[in-house]
Amino acid sequence: MTSVRTTPLPASDDGPAGLPDGWSTAVPGLADLPRLGELRGASAEPFTGSATVDTAALAAEVAGSKSWTRRQLVVRDADGAVRAWATVHDRAAGRALVGLDVDRTAPEADRVAASCHAWLEQQGRRLAAHRGLTSTQLDAGSYAGDEAQRRWLADAGYAHVRSWLQMSRPVAPEEAERGALPEPRPGVTVRPVATHETGVPVAGDLQAVHRVLEAAFADHFNSYRESFPEFVQRLREDPGHRWDHWWLALVTDPERPGAEPFPAGALVGAVLPAGPDGKEGSYVEYLGATRAARGRGVATALLLAVVQDAAARGRDRVGLEVDADSPTGAHRLYERWGWRTKYVTESWHKDVAV
Repeated sequence: MTSVRTTPLPASDDGPAGLPDGWSTAVPGLADLPRLGELRGASAEPFTGSATVDTAALAAEVAGSKSWTRRQLVVRDADGAVRAWATVHDRAAGRALVGLDVDRTAPEADRVAASCHAWLEQQGRRLAAHRGLTSTQLDAGSYAGDEAQRRWLADAGYAHVRSWLQMSRPVAPEEAERGALPEPRPGVTVRPVATHETGVPVAGDLQAVHRVLEAAFADHFNSYRESFPEFVQRLREDPGHRWDHWWLALVTDPERPGAEPFPAGALVGAVLPAGPDGKEGSYVEYLGATRAARGRGVATALLLAVVQDAAARGRDRVGLEVDADSPTGAHRLYERWGWRTKYVTESWHKDVAV
């Protein structure tokens, strides 16, 4: 069994070069969680209005199931204080998600950011080489208006390619009652994925969700195929994942009377940590409908099913992310049903050869 390395890494192939004298790097451990939460919260607060961090998700990323597909390090100053945290996630073939949180109060912040981005690119190339690829895309994120992060990304060769609306909708207890929300249109049925007596979901339904979402997003920005095992494993890594938050929308073919309904829409949800009032929320990880079913109210039916489910569970909100630049204007559907934008994030990409 391989143990987690917690000793300092040399500034060579294992760690970034160009750090200030006396600074070092190491693989983060659970003892670093409080400081890592401070760094991530400080990066978010000016743009989201909150420095609160999901501690369970943070722990999973550092030393839990999320760490299995990540390479990461922390940068310590000469006194041993953590000044930066860099991660690269082997997301799928040809895609690596990179993340960097830097202590903005450190005079050396720009220098540390440049060193970490060079290391992240190196690790992204290694992950692609391990998959036998000749190139890969590095995908980084920033909050809209975060000029420091945007400058670091631009200096590292990234380009801003997309913006995303982070939206939320309050949930009222009475929305759990039958008739409080519109029913699906005729010919559309929404149900949770089927489960065995043990509560484990039926494979056929999980595979149907994957097929529907792959088809639904095939014509979306930066779409790429993700295998079913990768898809399921990645979602299960999230501490907020719940099998009973997977939904299917079945539709009937109006040109084939009597034919069996077929899966044409899918939604994968998760649990949001409790907010200031102590209530959890629901989050829409994925929502899609196949081209054949668009215009039949499938997406609306799935959304309202999740709102009703959240109300029945005593939750106070449903969150989601939507492409701000989508030609379909998907955000208008969400606004129609009560979602409002809380803040905006950005995607920055860099394509590199291996």
